[in-house]
Amino acid sequence: MAGNAAEPGRSVTSRALAVLGAFDEEHRRLGLTELAARAGVPVATAHRLVGELVAWGALSRTGSGKYVVGRRLWDIGLLAPVHTGLGQIASPYLHDLYGATGATVHLAVRDGRRALYVDRLAGHASVPAVSAIGSRLPLHATGVGKVLLAHAPADVQGAVLDDLPRLTPYTVSQPGRLRRQLEKVREEDFATTVEEMTLGACSAAVPIRAGGEVVAALGVVVARLARDRARLVGALQVAARGIGRGITGPAADRPASTGRKSTVARGGPELRECGP
Repeated sequence: MAGNAAEPGRSVTSRALAVLGAFDEEHRRLGLTELAARAGVPVATAHRLVGELVAWGALSRTGSGKYVVGRRLWDIGLLAPVHTGLGQIASPYLHDLYGATGATVHLAVRDGRRALYVDRLAGHASVPAVSAIGSRLPLHATGVGKVLLAHAPADVQGAVLDDLPRLTPYTVSQPGRLRRQLEKVREEDFATTVEEMTLGACSAAVPIRAGGEVVAALGVVVARLARDRARLVGALQVAARGIGRGITGPAADRPASTGRKSTVARGGPELRECGP
């Protein structure tokens, strides 16, 4: 369906998608004028499209008059293979890790030059983290991100190395230093960070492989890393292997069972402070 004269060549579908695409992590609530500007459509067009999207459930209007992503989009998003396959297979392993460590547990995949968080478990005792399910965080400043970046194509690595924003005083923002870290990640098969994304938070992460390829990363965020690194990495690697087997085996076609014994050794010292 062709666009109007003010928007030559743009279909109704492309304009509706542009309206939905106006939302991101930094723009979760948008007024009509801002929404129209970010979508690149006239306000009148945005008003009509938003009305239809609200009626369908793709958007919702808040009490302040701003618009947010609607529940129906979330319901549809849950049908994506990245959630119904990987997420369901990994879920019991994430719960094992959380139960054993009390730490925030992350499952992530690479989405371009960002780490997309497919699942996350956290509790009151967990270290505060900026991640959320569906959020996209920099590859160079997170444990799961460094794992994914270490196994990313050369062009992706090059693009990330060309733009390394410093998020805390400890973020690695020197290309040469990060390149050496990525080599070490490939050699040791795990990555760590110390306050690079959030002050007071350390992380450890390992790759998840399916058919020999790294398809995701599994990580934990803790307050202390130095003394517990070997234990955490070992627990992560056991869980990652289990998830990988589920992806490549028959379990990839069905939700994983939660009625099995824990694969993660419990106990260990209390996690209190960051360490190298």
